[in-house]
Amino acid sequence: MKKDAGYTLKRAHRLPVILIGEGLLTGAAAGLIVLLYRIALTYAGRWLNNIVQFIEGSALKTAGWFLVLFLLALLTGKLVKWEPMISGSGIPQVEGEILGKLSQNWKKVLPAKFAGGFLCLLGGLSLGREGPSIQLGAMTGQGISRLLNRGKTEEKYIMTCGASAGLAAAFHAPLAGMMFALEEIHKGFSVTLLVSVMTASVTADYISSYIIGLDPVFQFRLEHVLPQNYYWLLVVLGVVLGVFGALYNKGMLKAQELYKKWKWLNETKRLVIAFMAAGVMAVLMPSVLGSGGDLIVSLTNGEMVLSVVIVTFAVKFLFSAVSFGSGAPGGIFFPLLILGALLGGAFSMVCVEFLGLDPVYINNFVLLAMAGYFTAIVRAPITGIILLFEMSGSVSQMLSLAIVSVAAYITATLLRSEPIYDSLLAGILEGKEKNNGQTAPGRQKVLNEFVIMSGSVLEGRTVMEIHWPGNCLLVALERGGKERIPKGKTRLEAGDRLTVMTDERDAGYVHDKLENLCYTSI
Repeated sequence: MKKDAGYTLKRAHRLPVILIGEGLLTGAAAGLIVLLYRIALTYAGRWLNNIVQFIEGSALKTAGWFLVLFLLALLTGKLVKWEPMISGSGIPQVEGEILGKLSQNWKKVLPAKFAGGFLCLLGGLSLGREGPSIQLGAMTGQGISRLLNRGKTEEKYIMTCGASAGLAAAFHAPLAGMMFALEEIHKGFSVTLLVSVMTASVTADYISSYIIGLDPVFQFRLEHVLPQNYYWLLVVLGVVLGVFGALYNKGMLKAQELYKKWKWLNETKRLVIAFMAAGVMAVLMPSVLGSGGDLIVSLTNGEMVLSVVIVTFAVKFLFSAVSFGSGAPGGIFFPLLILGALLGGAFSMVCVEFLGLDPVYINNFVLLAMAGYFTAIVRAPITGIILLFEMSGSVSQMLSLAIVSVAAYITATLLRSEPIYDSLLAGILEGKEKNNGQTAPGRQKVLNEFVIMSGSVLEGRTVMEIHWPGNCLLVALERGGKERIPKGKTRLEAGDRLTVMTDERDAGYVHDKLENLCYTSI
């Protein structure tokens, strides 16, 4: 059923109430699917540990495992060829569809991403569950939207609810799921969206915690609050994390570039390299296999010395680049948190050795570094702070988390390091344009909201004075909670919320142009 302009506008007026119910439905469905995915990956991790122990010291058994890894790579390659949108984290794909620049098929993405993520973690690739969980959640939302025959505008909200539910169920972090969906996926905020996303996130977390339990993901205790006389170290730590965050982004993108540089490497051959590298790590350094959750336990229990932490960080970093660069279905979220923890551990151990830091605060720096490293890489500081607070169960580090995150954010920005998911999305769009010259087909009408920032080119000018992008219509203006009908002589002010209608095919182009008008002064 084609959704015309009149239907889209009428539906928009009832959307706040409708979305609450749809958020509840999406949260329940996405939460259940991601819960099953999380359980499947738990079994994959246990089986991998048993396999590593089984092949230890036996050349014949090790050779047999390499053969199994080769078969796993072939299976994963067939899945990626069948549905290319499952390659990588999945978060850029969701962002691209929300912005109207990509189109995914939920019927193919759901089973392929689920199976591909399981195979990669069973093989030991250094990947995480968060990106796939977000993509699985968003695709569940898309499926519900299509089954209910919703329009594209409404579908974007439902997909955002699904993405939020996916992260909440994956990490038992409903607030972080909600904030990540607003801050990174939808890149916008409204009361309507907030309530529906919160409903979905809490629903998914309830389903997950009811079955798995309420324990935080990172179960290590912080015995003491960091004294303020050590706060100068937080700024230094933030700068270090900002530098290493920029290095991480460059490293992951460079790995993708190197894989694609050799034309003879197709999807399957790239995956064979990654799976073979996992086999080598299973023999030489099994601690870096998988997402790396056991490294946090070893680090926070004081089982690792400085030299071991540094070597582990270097190997984990390189192995993550090999794994993710291959295009394997898996995320970077959890592995980058582990790398951040190792950086925090190394930094605090150096401070203990040379600056007289009390060793009881090492775990504090481990937690703080995870948030700072996440912020430097993803450029979503609020999500990073909330995520680490929820995943650790500690509320005593909020000020310290903010200091480290801000310092890391500023440093990464000054180094001109683009947020990793934006860079990955740009790469996907570039590849699609080269292949077929188009991104998202379709002719449904889509509504988008934009807020005029202070100092932007729109502030203080009338509607008729603005050079609006083609193929869009300004249909509503909200100021001070009251909706107005925009006219040619209507003067725009900072804080105005504009509602723009466009064709689905032009949604990505119009979004970029309007965002530029609303947020820049040139």
